[in-house]
Amino acid sequence: RGQMKHIEISVINPKDEQQALLEWAARVDAGEEMAEAKSRLSFSSYAQLHAVLTDKRMSLLEYVAQHEGLSIRQLAAQLGRDYGNVYDDVQMLAELELIEKRADGLFAPYDEINIHKTLRRAA
Repeated sequence: RGQMKHIEISVINPKDEQQALLEWAARVDAGEEMAEAKSRLSFSSYAQLHAVLTDKRMSLLEYVAQHEGLSIRQLAAQLGRDYGNVYDDVQMLAELELIEKRADGLFAPYDEINIHKTLRRAA
């Protein structure tokens, strides 16, 4: 499989995110060579993050990463969960691009998820 793929999930104050985006755009406009963009997903609060990435969804994602190629029905059976709930969870994770739905089943595109929150911006 080669190099491990990571995604960074952040809890970011929207004002800080807007400021960081403006700073990045100014550096691009100035002709600065930018590193390749990292895969990232941002939430505006821990409450939002936990509402979307529930324990059950995270467990499902981990299971898919370790047992790729299952159908949603097979996944529900193996997890001992209701098909409809697993279907909804897979849809949400697919919208976030944390799960890929392919013709030959479900796949997790990332090997590792890093979740972080900045407590204080550097001066």
